[in-house]
Amino acid sequence: MEIIKELPEVFEEFAEQRKNSFLAVKELKEKGIPVVGAYCTYFPQEIAMAAGAATVGLCSTSDETIPEAEKDLPKNLCPLIKSSYGFAKADKCPFFYFSDVVVGETTCDGKKKMYEYMSEFKDVFVMELPNTQGEEALKLWKSEVIRLKEYLEEKFQVEISDAKIREAVKVQNNTRRSLKALYALMKHDPVPIKGYDLFKVLYGSGFKFDRRAIPKEVGALVEKIEKEYAEGKMEEKKPRIILTGCPVGGATEKVIRAIEENGGIVVSYESCVGAKSMDQLVDEESADIYDAIARRYLQIGCSVMTPVANRFALLGRLIEEYQADGIVEMTLQACHTYNLESRAVRRFVTEEKGLPYIAVETDYSAQDIGQLNTRIAAFLEML
Repeated sequence: MEIIKELPEVFEEFAEQRKNSFLAVKELKEKGIPVVGAYCTYFPQEIAMAAGAATVGLCSTSDETIPEAEKDLPKNLCPLIKSSYGFAKADKCPFFYFSDVVVGETTCDGKKKMYEYMSEFKDVFVMELPNTQGEEALKLWKSEVIRLKEYLEEKFQVEISDAKIREAVKVQNNTRRSLKALYALMKHDPVPIKGYDLFKVLYGSGFKFDRRAIPKEVGALVEKIEKEYAEGKMEEKKPRIILTGCPVGGATEKVIRAIEENGGIVVSYESCVGAKSMDQLVDEESADIYDAIARRYLQIGCSVMTPVANRFALLGRLIEEYQADGIVEMTLQACHTYNLESRAVRRFVTEEKGLPYIAVETDYSAQDIGQLNTRIAAFLEML
């Protein structure tokens, strides 16, 4: 007899998925399954999956290892980079330890140098990511996708056939479709669940190694949420907030809590853990599957691109579809691309969309939690 779990229990299981996967990644290695670690949404997971490897996001969202990183890196560097490097150097990330290779990308100068230093004690493959999104840039990025494929074939002594690539594409697309169906539930007004509970599922799903199982799990969750919503179980009506900006997770979840503990509800995440990484699918019918993969990943609307019309197109669509009352942009200290783009985001939100906007700059410490609560509470009261 199947035990039907309550929603809070399901959300907490997803929240604990990252920790639970520490043991799971060890078991994968014991079975001889290779592991490919990465830090960025631009990493084309389908290539590694087609090589028979498991993919995992590496530790990068805590200030625990920053002091170790600062022995090699400047103190006034982005905390995400320092945390990533610190976990790797101090050997405190099981995912990093068990990864056979780390796939990096030239998103920003800090990460490029981080990968250079990291390669002194780990196999690192760095993909040359263009900083524009036109057809010429696509040619370069497609060649990098193929170069990754050839590297993994040699590294793991496997053949990555078109059939394997296409199968991996279908698996990943199905995962994206299921998670899109989940976060689309937040279009309801009032919303059926807290934004923080939505985040737990989106973030936690990235640490499930059995990618084929995710659509069924998430589909069952969507069905349960819809059923309870129809029965009248929902959150009370609150100002509807879209969170945009730098990647959220770990220490920066304090921003989500600050919004929801002070009277708001996060209805959508434009950032990497949310719509940005799942909005677009790979064209499964394309005659050239490598071109299709390259196109899909290159179109991600990150601030490292210039210009980045895709980010504003997605944010504008989310504003309309999720009936946003305000926008909170979270940036990390010394994350120059997102901090520089904040001006453009503010103008887009306030002038083109006519919505209230607040920018909060933070790091991975707990020192600014009081200030965050004060500022965000004032913003929400204004709404």
